[in-house]
Amino acid sequence: MLWTLILMFVILVAAAIVVVYVAYPHRGEEVPGAPWLGEAMKRGVDALPILESDDIDESDPAHRR
Repeated sequence: MLWTLILMFVILVAAAIVVVYVAYPHRGEEVPGAPWLGEAMKRGVDALPILESDDIDESDPAHRR
């Protein structure tokens, strides 16, 4: 039971982080009350690799629509 509660708490925190990122830094605005959080999110997103359209394998059936 305790593990379920801990896991649900972690899931809720992850969802809140995504919502805050989409609501503020992704649109170019500061997070109200915590501008440091928006800056940390921007740095984290900039550090992630980006998949360019040249990198997509067109022969893969999952990419055909």
